[in-house]
Amino acid sequence: MVRWMLGLAAAIALSGGAIAQTAVQRGDYLVNSILTCGNCHTPRGPGGVFDMSRQLSGGPQTWDEPTFKVKGSNITPDKDSGIGGWSDADIKKALQQGVRPNGTPLAPIMPFNFYKIFLSADLDAVVAYLKSVPAVKNEVMPPIYKTAMQGEGPPGTDKQANPADMNDPVNRGFYLVTIGHCMECHSPLVNGRHDFGNLGKGGQEFKGPWGVAVSRNITSHREKGIGAWTDAEIKAAITQGKRKDGSPLKPPMGYGLYAKMTDGDLDAVVAYLRTVPPKE
Repeated sequence: MVRWMLGLAAAIALSGGAIAQTAVQRGDYLVNSILTCGNCHTPRGPGGVFDMSRQLSGGPQTWDEPTFKVKGSNITPDKDSGIGGWSDADIKKALQQGVRPNGTPLAPIMPFNFYKIFLSADLDAVVAYLKSVPAVKNEVMPPIYKTAMQGEGPPGTDKQANPADMNDPVNRGFYLVTIGHCMECHSPLVNGRHDFGNLGKGGQEFKGPWGVAVSRNITSHREKGIGAWTDAEIKAAITQGKRKDGSPLKPPMGYGLYAKMTDGDLDAVVAYLRTVPPKE
C-alpha cells in the first residue's frame, strides 16, 4: 500500500497536480488546446464550426501570400493524402525544421521555428497523438512557392527548453506562449517579416468571414497593452474571446481551443505576459 501511494504521489507531482497522462493523452491536450492545430488543419462546417468527423484532414483556408500559396495540410495517418507514411523522425523534422520527408519545405505560416523549443516528451506526445487520430483521405492542394522559404522565431526560442525550468511560472508561460506561437500573430510585420524587436505589440490584420481583425497589443503597457488588465480579464480574453470591457474579440483567435487549457497553464501564460516589455 505504501509503495502504491508513493507511486501515485510521484505521478501527481510529475503532472503538475493531475494524474499522469499517457503520451497520446498529453498530445491530445497540446494539439487541441495551446497548439491550436485545428485552426489551420481541420475543415469547418456551417457557421465555421470544426468538422470533427474530418479532424486534421486539411484546413478550410488558403493563404495566398506574396511568397507562397498554401492550404493547411492533411496531418491524419492516411497513407496516401496524409502523413501515414511518415516516420516519427519525419514528423519531428517537419515540425521543427519545416521540411517534408521528400525535402519540400513548409511555408512559414507553419510556425516550425517556434517549435524548436519543444520539450522532448511533448514533441513525442504530439507525434503519438497525430498517429492515433482516425485516418481521413483528403487530397489537399500542393503548395506553391514563389521564392525561397524562410521563417524566424522570437529570441530565446531557437533551442529546446529545459524541463527543470517548467517549475517556474514565467519560464513555463514563455514555453507555452512559444509553442502556442502567440507572438506569430501578436508581433508586427515589416516588409513581410516579423519585427520581434516589438514583441507583442500587435497590429497584424487578418481577413475572413468576420471582416478584418487586428491583433492587439499584449505587452505589459498599461494603456496600449494589457498591463492594467486583471488576471481574470486576460484569461477571459484567451478562453472566451472577451475584451476587458466585455465586448467580443474576432477570430481567428482560437479561444475555443484555449478554453481547454488547464488553470495552471493559463496562470503561467499570464505570468509570462506580464513580463513582456511595454510597447506603445
